[in-house]
Amino acid sequence: MTENPRRPSPPATADSEAVPVLGLQAQLDDAPTKKSTVLAWAFWDWGLQPFNTVILTFIFTALYLTTDAFLPAEVQALDDKDPVKTQALAGLASGLGLGTTIAGLLILALAPVLGQQADAQGRQKLWLGIGTIGTIGCMLGLWFAEPAPAFFWFAVSLISAGTVFNEIGSVNNNALLVSIANPKNIGRISGVGWGFGYVGGVVALVLVIAFYAADWFGVPDADGVPFRLIAVGCAVWAILFGIPVFLKVPEPAPLGKPERRVGFLRSYALLVRDVVGLYRSPATRNTFWFLLSSAVFRDGLAGVFTFGAIIAGQVFGFQFLELALFGIAANLIAGVSTIIAGRWDDRFGPKAIILFALSGMIVTGLVVFFLADAGAIVFWIFGLLLTAFVGPAQSAGRSFLARVTPAGREGEIFGLYATTGRAASWMSSLLWTVLVAATGATVFGVLGIVVVLVIGLVLVALVRDAR
Repeated sequence: MTENPRRPSPPATADSEAVPVLGLQAQLDDAPTKKSTVLAWAFWDWGLQPFNTVILTFIFTALYLTTDAFLPAEVQALDDKDPVKTQALAGLASGLGLGTTIAGLLILALAPVLGQQADAQGRQKLWLGIGTIGTIGCMLGLWFAEPAPAFFWFAVSLISAGTVFNEIGSVNNNALLVSIANPKNIGRISGVGWGFGYVGGVVALVLVIAFYAADWFGVPDADGVPFRLIAVGCAVWAILFGIPVFLKVPEPAPLGKPERRVGFLRSYALLVRDVVGLYRSPATRNTFWFLLSSAVFRDGLAGVFTFGAIIAGQVFGFQFLELALFGIAANLIAGVSTIIAGRWDDRFGPKAIILFALSGMIVTGLVVFFLADAGAIVFWIFGLLLTAFVGPAQSAGRSFLARVTPAGREGEIFGLYATTGRAASWMSSLLWTVLVAATGATVFGVLGIVVVLVIGLVLVALVRDAR
């Protein structure tokens, strides 16, 4: 039997320390991926996205948890411009920030080791399930977050825990990408996943606006019931669309090395050894440098999400309906641009997409800053244009990493991806805080995010192309 000259030879099954087999090499036969499998994988992003879009960014925290609903009655009665009330509201915002900071530290400690354990045992879907169920449970728990000071830290704790569970789920869902993609379509499939996430966020926000426009369908607006009900709705949404990935998507083969089957605490020593090994091996050094550089630019992306709603509300005066409509438009634009950019990723490579997206975000961010006095129309135009670059940068980052991940270490490497992102997650927040405090103007926080994006752009430019 003669060998097909057009088909490359299969990769060696051994994982050499000098030349590791990349996970995507297992897909070198370029067999077409079933659309149903891709859709099942992408629906996880669709189902869990409302936790980020509705709970964390546009609705629950911005319009409920950090408002005077959680202040003492005597402070609520003060004028909105009263320094005491302003300071009290800032205390709520900083309290939420403290909770998310603690969540980031937990992710920093847990994500790569949990991913490593999942790789060794071939249980990415088990940890995906734990992350998914944990996130859903935290959203359901927000039903009990009544608008009173006594419930503020309860709600912050649930949101912070949900952030940790959501990241654990995301790490393992990302790891499954290697089992359904090949080198020729990974950019497109990654883009479809991010795009579905954004569109899922759009649909969820549309439902929230319909809820609001219909005067909450008769639900009393006392005791924060509409917002608490929205959190429950997001949980139900995640249940419905989180199921397909467990039924249709295969797991990457387990790493299978006896040395990997160690206890949880000992896994940290193994993790340190592996990170050092990534740097020392010429074959994986590019993986190391991309993990490092991506940590910076992804913190800039996170800054856009974290502070975007605050900029819209405090600088440009957006109210409930305007903010929700902006969220819909932003997610829709980001979703469409991500799907389109995913195809460009396969053609031009993920590095080119990341550089282009970061450059676009820097320019539009500067326009928002310098033209802030021109009114809300500036944020409607250039704020939305900025969101068109966020999704492609995220998707290309995931695609880049999948292209340089050694076989059998998908969960660990994507766990490191989450960890390095958290390790740099203080940059945007710190620059935002310092610039706003020094100038007394929220709009100067935009410059802090832009600075982080510029640093990320420079660092990514120095990384070798993934292809």
